[in-house]
Amino acid sequence: MEYLDFELPIKELEDQLDKCQIIGLESDVDVSNTCKQIEKKLEETKKKIYKNLTAWQRVQLSRHPNRPYTMDHIKALCGDTFLELFGDRGFKDDKAMVGGLGKIGGQSFMIVGQQKGYNTKTRQFRNFGMANPEGYRKALRLMKMAEKFNIPVLTLIDTPGAYPGLEAEERGQGEAIARNIFEMMRLKTPIVTVIVGEGASGGALGIGVGDKVLMMENTWYSVISPESCSSILWKSWEYKEKAAEALKLTSTDMKKQKLVDDIIPEPLGGAHYDRETAFKNVKEYILKSYDELKDLSTVDLIDQRMDKYSKMGEFKE
Repeated sequence: MEYLDFELPIKELEDQLDKCQIIGLESDVDVSNTCKQIEKKLEETKKKIYKNLTAWQRVQLSRHPNRPYTMDHIKALCGDTFLELFGDRGFKDDKAMVGGLGKIGGQSFMIVGQQKGYNTKTRQFRNFGMANPEGYRKALRLMKMAEKFNIPVLTLIDTPGAYPGLEAEERGQGEAIARNIFEMMRLKTPIVTVIVGEGASGGALGIGVGDKVLMMENTWYSVISPESCSSILWKSWEYKEKAAEALKLTSTDMKKQKLVDDIIPEPLGGAHYDRETAFKNVKEYILKSYDELKDLSTVDLIDQRMDKYSKMGEFKE
């Protein structure tokens, strides 16, 4: 298990508990009371830390190397029913954007999401979860296929942003994202969106237009990352914590601003501490959201979606 800087008190107590248990196993000394005291203190410390997380600490948790990625969620949600589909039928297959058909709780979904890598080799293979234009065009192709066969769409967002390279701009990165937003707004099938990790910039918006938009508890959703915001405003990354607070990018902030519909609770410590519970919660919220949408007519579905997004950004002085 890897620990973040604010989790070091937990690491120290877990190390103490391990040593205590080893002493109990290797000697005749009764250390059961000592172990219980350490366990109690460990539980109290975890609650104290995780119940009072700052915006920046939630950003760190969303990037935790042990956190489940999109394909982990797909495997847990669909089992062996998932059939991955490839290519945008124009340029090539983008490995940062995955998609295909799968069944969740007996209901078929067209699932689309960004996938990060687990190590140096797979991170390069997946381009760190940053999709090129062909990735967004593949996503749109699959969503249009879902519309044709009246299959609901599920999008899983986890990206530091769309790939900003010269070749991506040459192939129309901005147009590809804008086209997706335009087409998703009028897609004639229910769309459920779940932010499972990072939700940064247009890279997230390119598959982020949904009838129901859900955020896992320790994720973030913003037009810009705290580091980039800090470097623009203060010419340094040192103010990233201040930027994270100012951006109001946490799930709680987003729900308060009515930019997302619901927050999916995570196990204490984050999704990586108890993956099974995290997957179970995600599945429950996806099916609950679909149940609220499945009986709507196409006209009502699109009207509600249009109305929802047209209200965003309205304010009174």
